[in-house]
Amino acid sequence: MVSPSEFLTLVRPINSFMIGTAVLVGMAVISPTSLTSIRAVIGFLVGFLISGFAMVINDIYDVEIDRVNDPERPLASGRISRRTGVVFASALLIGGLSSSLLLTPSNFVIALIFAIISWGYSFWGKRNGILGNMMVAASMAVPFIFGGVAAVVSDDESLIYLWSLALMAFLSGTGREVIKGIADVRGDQERGIRSIALIRGNKTASIVGGILLSVAISTSFLPYVIQVVSIVYLLLVLVPDTIFLYTTSKILRDNSPANAEKVKTLVLIGMVAGLVAFVLGGAL
Repeated sequence: MVSPSEFLTLVRPINSFMIGTAVLVGMAVISPTSLTSIRAVIGFLVGFLISGFAMVINDIYDVEIDRVNDPERPLASGRISRRTGVVFASALLIGGLSSSLLLTPSNFVIALIFAIISWGYSFWGKRNGILGNMMVAASMAVPFIFGGVAAVVSDDESLIYLWSLALMAFLSGTGREVIKGIADVRGDQERGIRSIALIRGNKTASIVGGILLSVAISTSFLPYVIQVVSIVYLLLVLVPDTIFLYTTSKILRDNSPANAEKVKTLVLIGMVAGLVAFVLGGAL
């Protein structure tokens, strides 16, 4: 009999918890008071379950690779059969989509899109360079939109603010994935993943990653320019913008795999700082 801990390992609980939290961030950006309602619990649950589905599907498609690179994974080790994995993934998907119906019809559609992107990435996207990078970034941005819709967005200013957050997350996420490809070039070559770094070289990948991070910086000013937030937001968003600017300069100066490994971590820190800026900037 398979222990519950094996199934928990499959869903990568930290990753899925972060997606559930991203939904709550989307709600908080639009309406902080919505976090005290049952909608917040449901929203988090949907994010966690759909993310869990994505993690299990990824392991199902990567089972042969994991048998070499990560043989202790539940599917790769054989502790959980592939058939059981498919059943578990289906249960997570059904649970997530069903829960989304308790919110709004739009939330169901967004959850379905999130699930399709997740499946598409595992089935096809991860081996196709920039398109795969964009699919990963989209999976980072969609939960914010889902959360905002769950909070019942009712005015244009809130929508603009929400989409600015999602766009910044998408651009910085794509940039990070491109840079991550520099750090992972050796492993990607073995797995047949056509990253920009592998196909076009580290220099091109660093330029593309830097451009995406620079555009993310530009996007961050949009809510202030169109006057939907106060100067407090502008001061707060300077923190992630400074981190993105620094990482862009750093990767352009040195596009080695070792430096790319450091840069991708710094970009992640910048993305977290960006979330804090959006939440506090919208509330103050």
